[in-house]
Amino acid sequence: MRNVLLAGVGGQGTVLAAKVLAQAAQEKGWQVRTAETIGMAQRGGNVVSHVRMGDGGEEVFATLLAQGTADLIIAFEPAEAARVLPFLAPDGVLITATTAVQPVTAALSERPYRAADIIARLEAQLANTPATFVAVDDAALTERVGSRKVLNTVLLASALAAGHIPLNLDDLRRAIATCVKPRFIDLNLTAINAVASAPHIA
Repeated sequence: MRNVLLAGVGGQGTVLAAKVLAQAAQEKGWQVRTAETIGMAQRGGNVVSHVRMGDGGEEVFATLLAQGTADLIIAFEPAEAARVLPFLAPDGVLITATTAVQPVTAALSERPYRAADIIARLEAQLANTPATFVAVDDAALTERVGSRKVLNTVLLASALAAGHIPLNLDDLRRAIATCVKPRFIDLNLTAINAVASAPHIA
């Protein structure tokens, strides 16, 4: 059984990323269940997608992950990574984009929200644990592609390229062709290729 949690804010493509991941798993013949907790996503609120995959042939019954059970967390920005950290399994993998999305509360606060501060804190928290922390320079990768719209694909590809779940980039390419609107398929495939040609993520 593989448990994956994807966390972001409204508009970043978290739900689509979960759909693509589930499709890639289903094409392997695995049973998959997904669920989202969306809240005020359309107003920039947090979005969390749960993906549970029976990669060993198991039946999957529950759709939501319990705290401490996520084999992999893919966070679309650093504050969301910090917020969902309690879901990470002791030996799990946390992958986060390094670009911050400034919430409204940050503009009203005397203390600015700096992504580097959150990332440093996450590194410190996980430094002496069996868990793995990977920070992805999403700005550089999406700039290479020419669009921020492929952030979700960049993060999925980074997770798969690092080898933390038993799916590969070819699995992702096939799922993209099924789940993404035809006019965006080539753009997303370019994003996968950008990750594949970048220095190793892990």
